Amino acid sequence: MLINQKDNVEINLENGHKYARTDINCGEFVVKYGEVIGVAVQDIKKGEHVHSHNLKTNLKGKTEYTYTPAEIPYQIQNSDMTFMGYPRKNGDVGIRNDVWIINTVGCVNKTAEKLAKITGAKSFPHPYGCSQLGDDHQNTAKILANLAMHPNCGGVLVLGLGCENNNIEVFKKFLGDRENIEFLNVQDYDDEIKQGVKLIKKLKKNANKVKRVKTPVSKLKIGLKCGGSDGYSGITANPLVGELCDKLISLGGTAVLSEVPEMFGAEHILMNRAQNEDVFNKIVDLINNFKDYFVRHGQEIYENPSPGNKAGGITTLEEKSLGCIQKGGNAVVTDVLDYGETATKAGLNLLNGPGNDMVAVTNLAASGVHLILFTTGRGTPLGSVVPTIKISTNKKLAHKKSNWIDFDGSPFGQDKDLCNKLFDFVIDTANGKKTKNEINGYEEIAIFKDGVTL
Repeated sequence: MLINQKDNVEINLENGHKYARTDINCGEFVVKYGEVIGVAVQDIKKGEHVHSHNLKTNLKGKTEYTYTPAEIPYQIQNSDMTFMGYPRKNGDVGIRNDVWIINTVGCVNKTAEKLAKITGAKSFPHPYGCSQLGDDHQNTAKILANLAMHPNCGGVLVLGLGCENNNIEVFKKFLGDRENIEFLNVQDYDDEIKQGVKLIKKLKKNANKVKRVKTPVSKLKIGLKCGGSDGYSGITANPLVGELCDKLISLGGTAVLSEVPEMFGAEHILMNRAQNEDVFNKIVDLINNFKDYFVRHGQEIYENPSPGNKAGGITTLEEKSLGCIQKGGNAVVTDVLDYGETATKAGLNLLNGPGNDMVAVTNLAASGVHLILFTTGRGTPLGSVVPTIKISTNKKLAHKKSNWIDFDGSPFGQDKDLCNKLFDFVIDTANGKKTKNEINGYEEIAIFKDGVTL
């Protein structure tokens, strides 16, 4: 399969790997998606396999960027399309109405899990909240506070120990004004389980008073994620999600794309789609600051793709990134968010954070997205605290792991109605249809750790 007429490689649809369309000389650029994905390190004959043995990255540290705005029509269509959402007093809307237990510190993980088992509330264990300093502590508090404020949460019990750095009184400073919230320091009660059950019952009673109402689709926010990518990711599931992203944004909705290291080598495309020069400069800072983070820790910036990616046919970071950003479609980039910030501007938002799957889905949820579209070619059971729609890049995975996969993205390019089918699936999910991660109870969090631990 030839993706772009400029390409000097084509894809074998049986294994997702690249093969030379023409002779490629040592030192010559290898081109896929119409963009450079690396340089040949030896002569490659027409028809030969192009992979790690004869292709390497062409990326070299920081780059100077010039804003060359792409001509992208940016018009919002009038639409009467709706979903059934839970209205919140602050103007937000949720697509779920569960009670969540947010613990300020990992020391009460098991207490939270026990309360969840007794009451049916949801708990999300993590190892942080104490022995953290400075920005590292701030990041933990921001993410946990954003989850506590999430519109999918009908009520929240903030569970603390009482002696941690991130104790409840400190944590309250990171919280906004939300309805239906209770606090419990377990050191303060003879029987913390009895008190926790009492508070959760109260929270559930209040949450159940809120009923779904018709909500404009423009209120919907989706997160974009890929994990366990393969050679099909950039030609099936990712462009399918990109098409859906464009459709949602054209209706006034919001999409959030993260995984900054998986923008390296493709960042120029996103920069030229910036809504204005201010957003362009924010994208430049986003990329360069994350490269500085690698250098600060003495790591090679380009230690990516993963072994699983390589087995699936992805060779260089440029190739992975060019496939990854397709989840953002062709939309205008309207805002750039730092780690722990929430999306407030409609359109495509870029979110600072790593590509690590568990950290990234938590980061997306904390940015306020209602659900996540997660494409995968290798498969993963991972799920976020928000509904996580798993989209397979190939039919084999969709059949083999039907207990993980919600939607088969492999017919993209053949089924012209596939985007509409996925959009209907998203609306059904917003209306209450449970995703596989929800059915399985695979709802996890992880927080980006970067600092001293006492």
